[in-house]
Amino acid sequence: MVQLYAALLQIPGMDTPTLTWQDQVAVNWEGMGFMRYPLAFCFFLGIIMIIIKFISLTGKAAKTKRILADVDELLVQQRISEAIALTSETDSPAANILQAGLERHEEGTERVMKAIENQGLIEMSKLEKGLVVLATLTNIAPLLGFLGTVIGMIIAFQSIEAAGEVEATLVAGGIKVALLTTAAGLAIAIPVSVGHNYFVAKIDGLVIDMEESAQKMVDTLHAMEAGRAG
Repeated sequence: MVQLYAALLQIPGMDTPTLTWQDQVAVNWEGMGFMRYPLAFCFFLGIIMIIIKFISLTGKAAKTKRILADVDELLVQQRISEAIALTSETDSPAANILQAGLERHEEGTERVMKAIENQGLIEMSKLEKGLVVLATLTNIAPLLGFLGTVIGMIIAFQSIEAAGEVEATLVAGGIKVALLTTAAGLAIAIPVSVGHNYFVAKIDGLVIDMEESAQKMVDTLHAMEAGRAG
């Protein structure tokens, strides 16, 4: 490997000076050509969406744990009116689902379950809002990188065609564009994909907690209904 590196340094243009990381970033930015703009757009959009989604889900998760614990305690004590008031005052997916069911507690457990299911679909769509953007970026960023690869190879072959001979300096620019854009596309897609999968798992956990609490509520209301019938 050392001999190969030494041989590469003998090629004109390969003996580049040592650069700081800031200079290296600037050189790589310029080296990607015009493909740097859509890739940069994907990068910043992904970062913004990840930050927004993380803050949103973290806040909703904290509210969900509190409201589920409080409502479960009130239901155990059969304090339905207070549970309804508590869910109406709290802005969280779990509170909205429980409120939809509690408001129909006098209509029978079937109506309660139907109301929970309908509200659950609405809240699920709200929780998943923005995930489609991350999923799209996960697919688009590598494709943009591969597009840059094709463009870089086209540039390299056009240089060879114009010169009529093959030299390292002729194809170096095109190959550089090809490799940099591919690396950039993958570097964007990997963290965005990790963020997307993390949020999906986080949402699944919230949904499971809400389903368990909703089932407890239905069981409690059913027991109360059976007690009144008895």
